[in-house]
Amino acid sequence: MKYRFLAAALTAMPFSIVVAAEPIPSPAPTPLEPVVVTDQRASERFAGETLGAERLIPQRTATGDTASVLRDMPGVSLYGAGGVSSLPAIHGMADDRVRVKVDGMDLISSCANHMNPPLSYIDPSNVGSIRVFAGITPVSMGGDSIGGTIAVASPAPEFAAAGEPALLKGQAGIFYRSNSRARGGNLAATIAGEKLSASFSASTAAADDYKAAQDFKTAGLAATGRNWLAGDEIGSTAYKSGNQSLKLALRHDSHLLELKLGKQDIPNQGFPNQRMDMTGNDSRQINLRYTGQFQWGALEARVYGENTRHKMQFGEDKRYWYNAALNVAGMPMDTEGKTSGALLKGDLLLSERDTLRLGAEFQRYRLNDWWDPVANSMMMAGPNKFLNVNNGQRDRFDVYAEWESRWNPQWLSQLGLRAGAVKMNADAVQGYSTTGMANYSTAAAAFNAANRADTDKNIDLTALMRYSPAATNTFEFGFARKTRSPSLYERYTWANTNSMVMNMNNWVGDGNGYVGNLNLKQEVAHTLSMTAGWHDAAQESWEIKATPYYTHVQDYIDAVTCTSVGTTCAARTDGFVNLSLANQSARLYGLDLSWHMPLGSSAGLGEFTGNGLLNYTQGKNLTSGEHLYNIMPLNLKLAVAQRLGGWNNAIEVQLVQAKTHVQAVRKEMQTAGFGLMNVRSSYDWKHVRLDAGIDNLLNKFYAAPLGGAYIGQGDTMSSNGTAPLHGTPVPGMGRSVYLAATLKF
Repeated sequence: MKYRFLAAALTAMPFSIVVAAEPIPSPAPTPLEPVVVTDQRASERFAGETLGAERLIPQRTATGDTASVLRDMPGVSLYGAGGVSSLPAIHGMADDRVRVKVDGMDLISSCANHMNPPLSYIDPSNVGSIRVFAGITPVSMGGDSIGGTIAVASPAPEFAAAGEPALLKGQAGIFYRSNSRARGGNLAATIAGEKLSASFSASTAAADDYKAAQDFKTAGLAATGRNWLAGDEIGSTAYKSGNQSLKLALRHDSHLLELKLGKQDIPNQGFPNQRMDMTGNDSRQINLRYTGQFQWGALEARVYGENTRHKMQFGEDKRYWYNAALNVAGMPMDTEGKTSGALLKGDLLLSERDTLRLGAEFQRYRLNDWWDPVANSMMMAGPNKFLNVNNGQRDRFDVYAEWESRWNPQWLSQLGLRAGAVKMNADAVQGYSTTGMANYSTAAAAFNAANRADTDKNIDLTALMRYSPAATNTFEFGFARKTRSPSLYERYTWANTNSMVMNMNNWVGDGNGYVGNLNLKQEVAHTLSMTAGWHDAAQESWEIKATPYYTHVQDYIDAVTCTSVGTTCAARTDGFVNLSLANQSARLYGLDLSWHMPLGSSAGLGEFTGNGLLNYTQGKNLTSGEHLYNIMPLNLKLAVAQRLGGWNNAIEVQLVQAKTHVQAVRKEMQTAGFGLMNVRSSYDWKHVRLDAGIDNLLNKFYAAPLGGAYIGQGDTMSSNGTAPLHGTPVPGMGRSVYLAATLKF
């Protein structure tokens, strides 16, 4: 039913203009909609929070970054990165700690700076639904992660209704955003009969550097006509991206076979909190899936493969400083990542009460990360090729069982067990040189002589209970033990004698340098969570949900001084630090609160709805006594939405508390509290939709709490230009007006 509703919402899509908030749901679909294949299970399940078409359509017109579509989900915050590559965090845990599935594929970021996270591989215009598990994640949806799961799916395949002519449909859209001159478009088309369906989608987006609300630093260095840090332009925030997807589906009775081919090309993407920029990201994906419905339950099988060729170099905004300071033409960095996987899972309907889910998953990942020598670098970056991760190997195999029971109309339980093994290794490495002041031979020899092979044996457990004492309230509570093995970069980055090289291994955007640790153990998180919900009997008019949670993480992988793990790292005097990694203990707790409710209606003004979202997270390293890095401070969103016929309007206020709990070992920066106002409006006709809105309506200057350190122009320079200066957070975007139009045909 969910996907039938999605098809109806897309088919009826007209023009729209939006002001910001959760939109009011679209009208119910007509019975003449084309058939959409579903994979609904007969049993009820703990489904997390779901973003469907009625909420996705307005949001994706305002952004080119799929991760940012999650900004209104309880418990979710975003690490700043490139314009299409934000990193989602759930309850204070981000990046590799969150499992991200794109059309069922488990993808891995193949970059020392994590510039190509999984959500960057699907454009917002091609997203059909998103499910977020922010509390207790069922073992059937989680594995090798401790922060939660995000599952993104493109629109389900559509088929012509029985006895009807072939289905021909499509849509085309364009958009423009004033700040950064962001522009782009998308196209989708479907042709289908009763048995066979084919669809194609393509999107393109480009933007210049965005501007803050005001000059964020008046002192600057004049250099060839440019004032570093003078003015409101935020360097290294421009981007250009393109995505294409071809989908074929074959249906027979209750069986469905799908083949999806995907291609991405990002020729450039700036990163204001990294030393490097992306100068190429070429990805190819193949995804084959079978689903079948039987009297005994349901079966799904999938095999997939993804190959990423990733390149980094100094972008335009960084190039001048590095050329002048280092007298080199650049510093090329290349990565190739190959992911292949398979899964087999079944839902067994044991009885009217019981459902048993069984599954097996395999993932094979290979990573090569190398940096070619640089001419005129005086052995700082040559004469040899630098092998950062050489034939990194990470193979994961999991099996799981999940038993769900509806004991009576009030009580539903779920118990799950997942057992897995993660096998890792890497080949011998070498540095740029073996002589001179940039001598890498000692560090390389120590790494090559060490035992690099490791196998982690991981166990996940979940226990969930749902109690519905009445039609107007629901309570869920549960416990989970979740495990995550280190990434290849956390274990196998090895160079510790040169700050320039250490800077290039930084997946957190804090401007510091990092070296990995071969002795890292897997993280084990124990979580207690409860969700209390109150709503109308039909669960359509109003709802209030509160989710308190507590997580204790054993062997939490955090930054430490190099000496604390027996490593001697290069010294530096630029205000940043060189760090390593170690297993410690951590604690996170907090509260998610969300609500929506009708505020009133009239014949002349339409219906008014109020929406709200409050997120609170605290994180502490129990070993060091410090706060955890990049924890989003207390934040609140309040919105009022209006609907009158085809019009949808909304106004939203976002309030964020000052970030004062920062991690000293990383020299994390505090940020001031701020408030933003956004307005949006949309209008739907039969075949056209118009969207418009203004983000940061009052043009408020602010620093993004999770944006990291600003090094968007090579290094943040002191006023006389003699040395880099640490201490500038990445500023947020100033006022931006956007317009979008979608034509349905």
